[in-house]
Amino acid sequence: MFKKIALLAVTTLALAACQDEASGGQGGTRSEIRIVGSSTVFPFAKAVSEQFSAGGANTSPILESTGTGGGMKLFCAGVGASTPDVANASRRMKASEFDMCKENGVTDIVEIQVGIDGIAVAQANEGPAIKLTPTQIYKAIAERPFGKKNEAKNWSDIDPSLPKIAISVYGPPSTSGTRDALTELIMEVGCKTDATTKALKDSNEDEYNAICHDVRADGAYIDAGENDNLIVQKLKANPNSVGIFGYSFLEENTDSVRGISISGIQPAYDAIASGEYPGARPLYIYAKKQHVGVIPGLQEYLAAFVKAGGKDGYLVKAGLIASPDDIRTKMEATAKDLPTLKGTELK
Repeated sequence: MFKKIALLAVTTLALAACQDEASGGQGGTRSEIRIVGSSTVFPFAKAVSEQFSAGGANTSPILESTGTGGGMKLFCAGVGASTPDVANASRRMKASEFDMCKENGVTDIVEIQVGIDGIAVAQANEGPAIKLTPTQIYKAIAERPFGKKNEAKNWSDIDPSLPKIAISVYGPPSTSGTRDALTELIMEVGCKTDATTKALKDSNEDEYNAICHDVRADGAYIDAGENDNLIVQKLKANPNSVGIFGYSFLEENTDSVRGISISGIQPAYDAIASGEYPGARPLYIYAKKQHVGVIPGLQEYLAAFVKAGGKDGYLVKAGLIASPDDIRTKMEATAKDLPTLKGTELK
């Protein structure tokens, strides 16, 4: 009995501390939901926030597009009014980020998969039509493909069947979840086609990661920042260039850009939803359970996001690909019951 009372006291104190932090020590609470993170998830979060506010919610979410990595740093900085309530992510939280959160007192994290996206490889409609494979993309943008210095200047240097035009790829920065997905879903797949390089993962993982993940810095790969719309603009201005960004941006700009097939599969809704397309990836939002009940409307916002991402939800019309039925059902329950991550399920 004493243990139960002590536990209740600790829980009450923890909640009070969170309320005090969220109010700046003034006894009230911050009235806005603060959201940071992925530029890919940003337009979907913005749409949900606008609908949420228009629907009579007592809070107006404030959003900041920082990239997934940058958003995680802000989210994991601590609990209270000076820290965000939600982090958008275009890849799953890393174990190292979970540990950073835990070290800073962010101990109760709720993970919600809001839908699916694809890593679209695209070009201007006026550009020379090409088809690529993960191996060709890897050879074009890796710093040291299969351990050797990348000296390819033209796409034809990669494969004679490709056009003799300069390799010029606009892509996401290292802080972006889109970059993480590009690394895992495309570059590493191409890298592992070489048996010797693949074997390095067991014998020298650091070298393996450097060879498979590092992008070249000689100008052939251009870091276009966190704004995927900027890549679309660059493709319009440079028709011979290739861009890498989230599928939703391709869907929004088909009047000026087109998808490049990867291994013969076009970046299209059905192919991404089924997992057939090589660059398919889930999208997430993370919330601090410690802020639920302290920040007005936070749990309701999470539920609204899940509902909006359903097959008949308005986010699908905006380019989001709905998760399979079983996952959506599970996420509806997650938004209601708020189970927290243990950390063991993360890499």
